[in-house]
Amino acid sequence: MAYVITEPCIDTKDGACTVACPVDCIYEGGRMFYIQPDECINCGLCLSVCPVDAILWDEEMPAERLFLREVNRDFFADGVTGWGAPGGWDKSRTTNLDHPFVAAYNEVSESRC
Repeated sequence: MAYVITEPCIDTKDGACTVACPVDCIYEGGRMFYIQPDECINCGLCLSVCPVDAILWDEEMPAERLFLREVNRDFFADGVTGWGAPGGWDKSRTTNLDHPFVAAYNEVSESRC
């Protein structure tokens, strides 16, 4: 199980979570950050410092937001970055790319919020 970054991070990207993460499993995309679920150790530090409450534990996510687990996971797959599980963020693992859901996200018209 892992923590998941959700819609409130889109176009906010405060970054407090990246500083708090002891294993550097949070990576920066174009419009938001993403947690690599295979690298997350479930410590919850990211959750405790997120100023916009964008981070949820995947076991406690409401059913209508469960798709965001795949948004975070798929960001690392071949369809977006192809990074897999890089083993920790560094500057070479920052991109302007986003998962298609995030790239197309429009807060006003988005019905899944």
